Amino acid sequence: MKKYLVILFVCFSSIGFAQEKYWQQEVSYKIDVALNDQTKTLKGSEQIVYKNNSPSTLEFIWFHIWPNAYKQESTALFQQLRNDTSRVKKMEKYSYGSIDGLNFKVNGKTALTEAHPNPQYIDVIKVKLTSPLKPGESVNISTDFNVKLPSYFSRSGFADGEFMICQWYPKPAVFDKDGWHEFPYLDMGEFYSEYASFKVNITLPSDYVVGATGVLQNEEELAAYKTIGAKNAANRVGTPVLYQTKTKNATKKLTYEISNVPDFAWFAAKNFVIQYDTVKLASGKIVDAFTYYHNKKETLWNNSIDYTKDAVQHYSKWVGEYEYPVVQVVEGPANNSSGGMEYPTITLITSPDAKKETLDAVIAHEVGHNWFMSMLGSNERKHTWLDEGLNSYFQFRYEAEKYRSNSLFGDHIPAEVKQLPEQEFSSKIYQVMLNNIPMKSAIETPADKFSSSDEYGLISYVKTALWLHLLENEVGREKMDKAFQHYFSLWKNKHPQPEDLKAAFEESLGSNLDAYFKLLNTEGSFK
Repeated sequence: MKKYLVILFVCFSSIGFAQEKYWQQEVSYKIDVALNDQTKTLKGSEQIVYKNNSPSTLEFIWFHIWPNAYKQESTALFQQLRNDTSRVKKMEKYSYGSIDGLNFKVNGKTALTEAHPNPQYIDVIKVKLTSPLKPGESVNISTDFNVKLPSYFSRSGFADGEFMICQWYPKPAVFDKDGWHEFPYLDMGEFYSEYASFKVNITLPSDYVVGATGVLQNEEELAAYKTIGAKNAANRVGTPVLYQTKTKNATKKLTYEISNVPDFAWFAAKNFVIQYDTVKLASGKIVDAFTYYHNKKETLWNNSIDYTKDAVQHYSKWVGEYEYPVVQVVEGPANNSSGGMEYPTITLITSPDAKKETLDAVIAHEVGHNWFMSMLGSNERKHTWLDEGLNSYFQFRYEAEKYRSNSLFGDHIPAEVKQLPEQEFSSKIYQVMLNNIPMKSAIETPADKFSSSDEYGLISYVKTALWLHLLENEVGREKMDKAFQHYFSLWKNKHPQPEDLKAAFEESLGSNLDAYFKLLNTEGSFK
């Protein structure tokens, strides 16, 4: 008996040791910010508690100060846009942005800062700690900041009376097993952020409607949004009920809170129509759902709340249950600069030319990023496919199931193909992708290394979805879903790497996937 107890002890010790190998840093924010809608500026301050869960002692922390990416033509952002013919139109008319007024303090003492050695990286700054931060210790960091918002041409800014406040506050870069990831802001290439808790106070003119990451804590404002939104969701014909402030020429302070998310964004406009409903998941969990859109006649956004709810239910069934208490979708300004951009619990959609099917699809895709970006916090800059491609695989299934459509092909799908059962329809679509769409680059290409944004989109989104379909053809959809659900259960609220996806799939499927995952480095077609 004693021998067996020793064996059990060794086994459990090994399990515990294996789990201890993984670690991630822990961040808590308290942010106060005020919007001046006349000068298009923010005035803010933040307090951060940063806990070092790594095995390393830290002498400094790299911070992203991404509004500086919009400051001048020499930044990495502008250089990338200038060198990409498919995105250079964004530069036809714009106004600059910036961040200043920084005065970092560490545990109440003024901290020294240092610029990044790369002169293009003026949106990254090194904050030197006043004393070494040992493993397991925490440090308090605070700073004021002022942001001049750019015109809306790359995710953040203002346009047409609407404010898109994204990548706006000083944020610690990720420190993981590979070290610091202090990369600059780019238009082609997204993010990698530490999981954090947020309490954010937003002060702005009282006639604005706001959608933000997290849960609105102001009971009266929340009740107004829900009451108005429910009426608009119930009656979608005719004049919508609009939000009206009780006090003219005044400001209000709204508070939002959320835990265990990698980012915080907020959006504000005076003319937003609100829709509200709830989503009931298979477990019985109830999620609040809001959409905010412009007051236009015969807008397709009248049904946006349905699309939002459908996306949450489908992804919850396929991948794993939606973790957050709220989901929100915002209509952006009338330009096609992105199509959509996701943040935890909220997403911006800028697809003014969309038809019903494509609006539903882009909403589903962006809501889907709550899984593949937020709840599964991969490094989007280095492994874009681990975010965009996995998400596109499920978006294509969503479109096929609901409409027998696919965003790539629009109206060019033959009627006889649209009559096929969903899985046969999907196979036909992927067969056309495989045989007719040139896919030069390897899937495992960092975002900033693609030759153009067109190639970036084709490979990260489409080629990856095709790669996943190849495995689905081999193992069947039911096993494929279980593999994704296993991956989700293991890596929810963590930073998975490609090898973690591979290990989770192999464990679930019970097979070696070395040859399959080597395809990630294959240039050209899979044929």
